[in-house]
Amino acid sequence: MNSGTSSPGAGMDEDTDLYAYVPGVCSELILLELLNITKEASKAEIKKAYHKAALSSHPDKVPDEQRAEADIRFKAISKAYEILSDDDTRAMYDQHGMAAFEKGGGANGFSGAGPDLDDILAQMFGGGAGGGGPFAGMAGGAGGPGRGRKTKGKNEMQQYEVTLEELYKGKTTKFASTKNVVCSHCHGSGGKEKAKAKECETCKGRGMSTRLRPVGPGLVTQETVPCSTCSGRGKFYADKDKCKRCKGVRTIKQKKILELYIPRGSRQGEKIVLAGEADQDPDDEEPGDIIFELVEEPHKVFNRAGADLQAELEISLSEALTGFNRVVLTHLDGRGISLNISQPSGKVLRPDEVLKVVGEGMPLKRSDARGDLYLTISIVFPEDGWLTSEEAVKKVRDVLPKPEAPETAPELVDEVLFESVDDMEAFGAGSGDPRAGTEWEDDEAEGMEGAQCAQQ
Repeated sequence: MNSGTSSPGAGMDEDTDLYAYVPGVCSELILLELLNITKEASKAEIKKAYHKAALSSHPDKVPDEQRAEADIRFKAISKAYEILSDDDTRAMYDQHGMAAFEKGGGANGFSGAGPDLDDILAQMFGGGAGGGGPFAGMAGGAGGPGRGRKTKGKNEMQQYEVTLEELYKGKTTKFASTKNVVCSHCHGSGGKEKAKAKECETCKGRGMSTRLRPVGPGLVTQETVPCSTCSGRGKFYADKDKCKRCKGVRTIKQKKILELYIPRGSRQGEKIVLAGEADQDPDDEEPGDIIFELVEEPHKVFNRAGADLQAELEISLSEALTGFNRVVLTHLDGRGISLNISQPSGKVLRPDEVLKVVGEGMPLKRSDARGDLYLTISIVFPEDGWLTSEEAVKKVRDVLPKPEAPETAPELVDEVLFESVDDMEAFGAGSGDPRAGTEWEDDEAEGMEGAQCAQQ
């Protein structure tokens, strides 16, 4: 175990059965002894049994002379419940037994900070560190933590930023990676040939030590961490017996050129796996993987949703009224996209109208198909003063449709003056009326904030 925290069943023997204990028949801890449940127990039954067992074994509920024993049993009950109350860890246990928890490090999000379950059980049923009994060699056996069947090493997760152009066309890149590899001189032992490692006196060969860590004013928590003397291995070589090449570390640094291939059409959040390229560890059966998670950079022209693209198409008022035939944007592969829009029978393009271009979206992985491109119309109106004469104004009026006359005209008509304003902020300002401009905006903001608070 290389982590400072332990997984729900860290260090327990893979043959350990959590569901029942039969003294004298087998040297296994079974939850029947702790929670008094069967293997078919529901989550509700497990929770009920846990509350009952925890209450009866709580250190504050027993006489002083029984408190130490109750404290040990209470911790064991809590750890066992931690495994069987979670669907993921219970499924892992039911399928693989305790072998699913051999490699420490917080499986399925469990931090497991505090003493290991096997340490607690060893105190309850005998057989402490290196002392035989049913739990010898689990977390306390000589040789340190994580002994037994080797498992795959830890994966390395990294984020990799890519542009939309790279996702559209695909990308292959090479980079230098420096990682730990098992020392070929000592084959990962850390010592010279025929040299014998000494048992660590600090952790008594267990590889782990227990310490108290403050978590608040007057509060501490107990946690199990790798022994700092032997680096969690339970044994070490004297300086004179250490491997000359790796200096007893068991691994050396090695530089390697790796190639990363991103298929065209890849998406945000997808993972590219370089199998077996993570750091090597002599205690692992095989090294873990380097996993790159793709992070799509924002694009200044296109928005993406799945295989579809969206962009804003700016056209002039003249083009909106009469049509156009021109290149409207440059695509992600450098091609110009041209539209030929004629306006028969006086049809016009309007603001926020959407034009769909089939087959010009993102490519689909492992396919020749593509998504679609959606162009949202934005009309650019002429600048003030573009009509410089009454004659020009008359020509525009003659071309544009005439406004419809009102059905009824009021008897009294006032011609008023006006000024242009940027927004509705002054509308009802200071009146206290909820329909006012600023009040309406504040209410909307408060509503959004309330919704966010409700989600938290």
